[in-house]
Amino acid sequence: MSAYQQPEDFAYGKALMSLAPKEAQAFLNLKAVAERADGAIPAKYRELISIAVALTTQCSYCIDAHTKNALEAGATREELAETVFIASALRAGAAVGHGLMALKLFDEKAAQASSEPGRA
Repeated sequence: MSAYQQPEDFAYGKALMSLAPKEAQAFLNLKAVAERADGAIPAKYRELISIAVALTTQCSYCIDAHTKNALEAGATREELAETVFIASALRAGAAVGHGLMALKLFDEKAAQASSEPGRA
């Protein structure tokens, strides 16, 4: 089996877009609007945000593209490092937040089980 997520995989982009052209165009339009240079958020920060999202969604291709774009937009290694740890903290925070839900669901199921006839 081929290795997953290799830079050479970008070559499949044209084929993928040609197989679903309307969907591809909609995606490319959204991407263009989100990554436009004339927005209120400067390009460097847009790219650092994109890297943070790519790190949390674990998209190797996005990390590759947006790291290159961030460098071109003037981001520093220190800004990249801080972005990595901000994304890391938020990813961990999401696990804690979902942990709250898990504890709540556990308590609800435990209360339900203990109120069933024959269980105490």
